[in-house]
Amino acid sequence: MSSFIVFDLEFTTWPGAPERDWSAPGELREIVQIGALRLDADLAVADEFETLVRPVVNPRLSPYFTELTGIGQEAVDREGREPAAALGDFLGFCKGRSVLSYGNDMVVLGENVGWARARGEQVANGFLDNGFLNVRPWVNTLAPQTASANSGRLWEALGLPKPAAGAEHSALFDCHSIAAALRHLRAGGAVLPAGCVS
Repeated sequence: MSSFIVFDLEFTTWPGAPERDWSAPGELREIVQIGALRLDADLAVADEFETLVRPVVNPRLSPYFTELTGIGQEAVDREGREPAAALGDFLGFCKGRSVLSYGNDMVVLGENVGWARARGEQVANGFLDNGFLNVRPWVNTLAPQTASANSGRLWEALGLPKPAAGAEHSALFDCHSIAAALRHLRAGGAVLPAGCVS
């Protein structure tokens, strides 16, 4: 097995938005943070990717989002990148590899690429060289105690040591939590899904 990518996104949200599936007027799932790990054949971290992204439609972060993620407006204003540039760099990081998420983050990624292109922006790299896979059903089937856990709490649900500095709802920390779960399940004899193979 060659290397593959584990990624996680933090995107704009408001009180009740998840329950409404972001269906209220103006509620778009604009990416604010991308985190990713390249894992080698032993599931060790070979490389990391992390960036902040400036939302376009809702440039002011909601207090709910900031409280949830710890990402403040000043940080996004100062360090956030234009969506097309951030997305292109992330897709370049993933190029030619399988890309895993714990949930359907690939749908949100696709929405954001589509919006950038609709604004006439060029997004370097593309999806076609990558196989995207939601590993949540696989993880939840093998470890039912994870069924109600978000990506950043997988390590806790499995009784594992904290995998990295930081906390849940930080995209890169959540990636480390997913990677810890994958290592734990494989150590217990599980065979990773076929989609993990590049």
